[in-house]
Amino acid sequence: MSLDLEKRPLSSRCGIDISAAGIGLWAQGGHWGPVDDENSLQAIETALEFGVTFYDTADVYGAGHSEELLGKAMKGRREKFIVGSKIGWQEYDGQKNRSQYDTVEKLIAGVDTNLRRLQTDYLDLIQCHIGYEEANTQVFIDGFRKMKEMGKVRAWGVSTGEFSHVKRFNEGGDCDTLQIDYSILNRDPENEILPYCEKHGIGVIVRGPIAMGILADKFTGSETFADDDFRKAWIDDPEQNAQFKKDLDTVLQLRGVAGDDGVAELSLRFALTHGAIATVIPGARNPRQADRNTRSMAKGRLPGDVMVQIDRIVPPGGGRKIWPA
Repeated sequence: MSLDLEKRPLSSRCGIDISAAGIGLWAQGGHWGPVDDENSLQAIETALEFGVTFYDTADVYGAGHSEELLGKAMKGRREKFIVGSKIGWQEYDGQKNRSQYDTVEKLIAGVDTNLRRLQTDYLDLIQCHIGYEEANTQVFIDGFRKMKEMGKVRAWGVSTGEFSHVKRFNEGGDCDTLQIDYSILNRDPENEILPYCEKHGIGVIVRGPIAMGILADKFTGSETFADDDFRKAWIDDPEQNAQFKKDLDTVLQLRGVAGDDGVAELSLRFALTHGAIATVIPGARNPRQADRNTRSMAKGRLPGDVMVQIDRIVPPGGGRKIWPA
C-alpha cells in the first residue's frame, strides 16, 4: 500500500527527485544494540511498499553489514531505490586528523567496495562521512567529482554539523547535499547552515529527527543500555546524563503540543518543515517502526500555529549540545 509521500529534489543540480520521507540504516549495523537481519529487511520492505525511495547507509555501519543488507533488499529491483552511502571513517587516524584516503585512486577503490557490498554499479549519492575539515578533504572533493564524471555516482555531498566544512565542500558551487543532525532538540542548524544550503541549492538530509529515541517519548531517565550501545553514555557520563534529563523535561512540554498524535510524529513532521530540507531519515530496526515513521511523515509539514507553540518551548536556532556518536 503506497502512501501519498511528497517528492522533493535531492538538490537543485542533480536532477534526482526523492521521497521527503526516507529511512536511515545505521541501526542495521548493530551500533544501537542487537539487531535482527530479517527485521531489518522487513523494515526496508515496509518502507518500499509505502513509497519511500531514499535509503541512507555507510561503509562503517556494522563494518559494511548495513550496505550488504540493503544490497540484498535491492536485488532485482535496483531502479526502485535512491541510495546514499558514506565513506571516510574506516581506519580514520584521529591523532593525525587524516583519513586513509590520501589519493583520488584510493578513494575510488574505497567506493568500489561500497558498490560491491550494495551489489550495484553506481550510487545515487556518495557523502564524505568525516564531519570536519581534515588533511585529505580536497581528495574527497576531487574524487567525488571524478566519480560523477565516470558515472559511479550521480551526486555527492558531506555529512557534518560544521558550517565551515559545508562551505569548504561547496567552494566550487557543485556540492549537492548536506547530511546533518537536526531536530526540535537541536535547532542550531537554523542559524547559518540551513539558510546557506537553501540559498545555494544544497539539499539537506536530516538525520536524528527524533534525537536517537528521546523524542519518541519512550524514556524515563532510569534506562540501562547495553555496553555496545553508544547511548550508554547518557546514563554513565554526568554531563550527558544532566542533558538527557533536561531533554526529557522538554519532551514533557512537547506532549501538550503534540496531543493524541504523539511527540514522535510531531518531531518527524517538524524536521520536514524547513524549506532547505530534501528528506528526513529516521532509523527503523523493524517493520513496525518503518510503518509508524512513514505514516507520520506522510502528513507533511507542520502548520504555522503549531510551529509557534514549538518555538515557545525550544526557540528557533536553539537547543542542546550534540555529542558525537
